[in-house]
Amino acid sequence: MYVAIFMASVFIAAVSQILLKKSAMKQYDYKFGDYLNPYVICAYGLLFLSMILTVYAYKGVDLKTGPVIEATSYIYVAVLSAFFLKEKISNKKKIGLLIIIVGILISNI
Repeated sequence: MYVAIFMASVFIAAVSQILLKKSAMKQYDYKFGDYLNPYVICAYGLLFLSMILTVYAYKGVDLKTGPVIEATSYIYVAVLSAFFLKEKISNKKKIGLLIIIVGILISNI
């Protein structure tokens, strides 16, 4: 159960990063528009939720397993950015993601 909470926490953080990127792609007319817009406010709220979930998940997850689970965030961000931001995943990124996946699999052996 704690691993699932940790994975959810990492996914929530990835969604938050996508929201921050979408916010950075917009121009705002008012002075603090870069900081006080729905994307940024929601993204920081999600980051806070992610932090709380991660701290809670560490109650049942070994400290050596945490960074391995955190590494999945690179995969989530790449997939979400391709889907929502229409970014292309280059061959170098694909190789990097493959290396991350292999590292995760090796660490679980």
